[in-house]
Amino acid sequence: MKVATITGPGQLEIIEAAIPEIGPADVLVRMKACGICGADPHALAEGGIPAGRPSTPIGHEPAAEVVEVGVDVTSIAVGDRIVFDPTKVADSITGGGGPQGALSEYVAVRGAVAGENVYVFPEHVPWHVAALCEPIAVARRCVDRTQPKPEHRVVVFGAGPVGLGALLAFKSHGVAHVTVADVQANRLDKALRLGADAVINSAEEDVRTRLVELHGSATDAFGRQGLPGTDIYLDAAGVPAVLETVLAGPKLGAVLGIVAIHRQPVPVDFQMLIPSELTIVHSMGHPSEMALVMKDIAENTDKYAAIVSDVFPYSQLGEAIDLAGRPGATDKVVVEFD
Repeated sequence: MKVATITGPGQLEIIEAAIPEIGPADVLVRMKACGICGADPHALAEGGIPAGRPSTPIGHEPAAEVVEVGVDVTSIAVGDRIVFDPTKVADSITGGGGPQGALSEYVAVRGAVAGENVYVFPEHVPWHVAALCEPIAVARRCVDRTQPKPEHRVVVFGAGPVGLGALLAFKSHGVAHVTVADVQANRLDKALRLGADAVINSAEEDVRTRLVELHGSATDAFGRQGLPGTDIYLDAAGVPAVLETVLAGPKLGAVLGIVAIHRQPVPVDFQMLIPSELTIVHSMGHPSEMALVMKDIAENTDKYAAIVSDVFPYSQLGEAIDLAGRPGATDKVVVEFD
């Protein structure tokens, strides 16, 4: 079988390897689609996961068909269409430094249990849409940690796949008003189509002024006037301007959720934050979110399908990763196997 492998900085090779053998508790899957994460181009540039480690199989946003089942597996059958949690397989993280990557023709899902690390989905969901489950679960995790309520007013920074996933997650919580901010008009148009109540082009508009217009004016514990009435800020962009905007003065009791990767340190004046009592939460992965997200994808397939902008065949994997690694060049790239 073919295995996409990082062999050095900027070096991606398709290596021939034996199809993995499975044990009694495992299932063998034939990969059908795999999303390209924003971290994949960075891992390629850095020469592996962790950085500098050569010979790293990559890919961690899988959708696959079960082709063989271990003798002790009773909850999964040959022919099932599944996604699996790359962080909950018994031989380390799939595509994250472990011995397997989902950008391979076959993967052995070690210790496979339906509902725990394997999630079956119906036939009407296309492979490339099912492959959204992992990144959308990342978004759902951060949204859940902000503890949204229907009466909250929310702004999501970044209308990429995770930001749009956060928008859909907030709406599934019943949040009445969700604003999305980005610098790309086409992404903001997509956010509106997916149910955003308002959008802000932060390249052309003052974000805090617009948030006051959209969410009303509020105060902090010192009674400072004119602060945005935004209850929850969610950072899915990972640029310093987002945190500068939020930390310039959130209302009393606001929440900041950070799901984006910040590759450079950001200075924070904590003295200024005391009167806001701002709660800052980070999130990591998706310890319990993939089942819920896969169910929602199955129920709202057309809506999630709109997130995918480019589908490449496996034979053009290099081009797919290159496109995904160019800021602003695309939205969501998924690879389908030939």
